[in-house]
Amino acid sequence: MCFIIRVSLVIILYATASANSVDNKVFKEYCWGCHHETSLAFGPSFQEIANKRTVGEIKGHIIAPKSTYKQLGYKRSVMPSFKDKLTLQELDEVTNFILSFKKED
Repeated sequence: MCFIIRVSLVIILYATASANSVDNKVFKEYCWGCHHETSLAFGPSFQEIANKRTVGEIKGHIIAPKSTYKQLGYKRSVMPSFKDKLTLQELDEVTNFILSFKKED
């Protein structure tokens, strides 16, 4: 039984690491230049975003920032649209990656 638990744990850890590496790849390719995980960079940190926005607001701002910046309380936006750069799966992955930094209340 101990062997089964260890094998299951290894499989779970491998699956989690694989998912995180995909999220991390998208993050490093498209986001890292302006956003960091927990500290302010050119743009707000993922932690700040996750704590203030809904899933829809995050996705909407990623694909159409010029249409959403006022709604999110900004005076302007220099963020480019990633509508034609990310697949739907990548959009989901980066959104989930951002939300993984949400602080528990």
